[in-house]
Amino acid sequence: MAAASNLSTLSSSSLSKPSSSFPFRNTPTNNNASFLHNKSLPNQNSLSHKLSSPLPLACNPKNQNTCVFFDDEDQKPREECGVVGIYGDPEASRLCSLALHALQHRGQEGAGIVAVHDNHLQSVTGVGLVSDVFDESKLSRLPGTSAIGHVRYSTAGQSMLKNVQPFLADYRFGSVAVAHNGNFVNYRSLRARLEHNNGSIFNTTSDTEVVLHLIATSKHRPFLLRIVDACEHLQGAYSLVFVTEDKLVAVRDPFGFRPLVMGRRTNGAVVLASETCALDLIEATYEREVYPGEVIVVDHTGIQSLCLVSHPEPKQCIFEHIYFALPNSVVFGRSVYESRKKFGEILASESPVECDVVIAVPDSGVVAALGYAAKAGVPFQQGLIRSHYVGRTFIEPSQKIRDFGVKLKLSPVHAVLEGKRVVVVDDSIVRGTTSSKIVRLLKEAGAKEVHMRIACPPIVASCYYGVDTPSSEELISNRMSVEEIRKFIGSDSLAFLPLDKLKTLLGDDALNYCYACFSGKYPVEPEELQMKRLGVAHFNWDDDFNGNFESIDVGGWVTNQDGFKIGSV
Repeated sequence: MAAASNLSTLSSSSLSKPSSSFPFRNTPTNNNASFLHNKSLPNQNSLSHKLSSPLPLACNPKNQNTCVFFDDEDQKPREECGVVGIYGDPEASRLCSLALHALQHRGQEGAGIVAVHDNHLQSVTGVGLVSDVFDESKLSRLPGTSAIGHVRYSTAGQSMLKNVQPFLADYRFGSVAVAHNGNFVNYRSLRARLEHNNGSIFNTTSDTEVVLHLIATSKHRPFLLRIVDACEHLQGAYSLVFVTEDKLVAVRDPFGFRPLVMGRRTNGAVVLASETCALDLIEATYEREVYPGEVIVVDHTGIQSLCLVSHPEPKQCIFEHIYFALPNSVVFGRSVYESRKKFGEILASESPVECDVVIAVPDSGVVAALGYAAKAGVPFQQGLIRSHYVGRTFIEPSQKIRDFGVKLKLSPVHAVLEGKRVVVVDDSIVRGTTSSKIVRLLKEAGAKEVHMRIACPPIVASCYYGVDTPSSEELISNRMSVEEIRKFIGSDSLAFLPLDKLKTLLGDDALNYCYACFSGKYPVEPEELQMKRLGVAHFNWDDDFNGNFESIDVGGWVTNQDGFKIGSV
């Protein structure tokens, strides 16, 4: 791939190269190709360029010739978090807070921002929603032209203030802050090794902190090479943003499990975020994805791109398109809205049924329901109205009150449902108890028939890449056939999106997605399996529907493939 004419390739002297012993796995033999292009940035106060630097061939997935806690209230898998980074804008922290608002759906337990001012990193973090954590007085304490931010939903580590990111640390060569979306499957062994061999002291129970220790203990001097060295030890999913006194750095794991995109504001400020919806809110133009295995460095000299580890077949999380991302986002190069609409159309073609009206389980089932209705030629109507103002039902004083959880969240529209044959479209079924309550709710409201259509294949396995799911024993599709599930939830018919049709829809990109939750085949085998067993935490599995309650760090660690015991319940 030829560089754009207005770009200059980094010379060997412009970036320190690793020694022959530096552990670059699968590094292309052409070192000049892996240390890509540098586009000069003007003064931070007059940034006006458009980013056009292409990815090195070795990292480009299109070029094949080169290198807990489960929210039991609505029973949906939970994304761990969202990240954002901004370089070169005098309102960096305020823009960061706005971008975090756009990413609030990715985590509601905590939020934080680290900003850089006069070569000093300042941090504000808090438990709760972005609007609860940040106000004008807090943001006024975060001046500077660079910042990173984070919204959190815990999958590794307890839900408490000390675990709220970004994490900020000082080490012998300066200060660094990091925000992480994903999950390291070898976190426990890395932490044990750091504690045993290096005497590292950990301040949190989050897996993200291990990255800071790996950077601090690296033998390499340049910060960029310290990050690369640290990532060489990590296994699993990670989309990371770092900020130092003079740099903004982004890293995406070689499989590209979690999304990360790059854009630019009209003043030239570079923006990195988990989803394009964050770019839209702060009026940044989407440029491209951070590619799997890519490290991007932004500083006063320009933008540098390094191929960390090339991987010809990324394994992007398909659930971003099914549930996690907002419909107005572009994720992995695809419109989430268009994907979900197509899912509904496939359901209408593959599993048609005589009906009078199509409704959705709001909000995540709406777009798929629109696709189903359009394909089936049946009107779409709002048969269920969702309340966005109900608090956490699990804290109510009695189980009898908690059982009203679905009715608190969803209200049936009798005029739409009464005497009708209803198709109700939802994005997924996890344990099945919420689906059964929804079916009962619709029939109590007068629906003559209720036909459930699920806009994803059956979920049969847990995720270990930054998504909070129950153990496989609790996944209803792992224990029951489709007909058995239908009887359990009480619907008149039930159909899931066929996995083969989903892959056909994705076309040439089908091999680039992870389907582990549908197949149990993991791209990166988790060495340390944390089983989320029934009864080990203080919550009620059957109390479903959107409770943003606090998790606890439970045990349940099992032996690895070599029979070495890595923990106990």
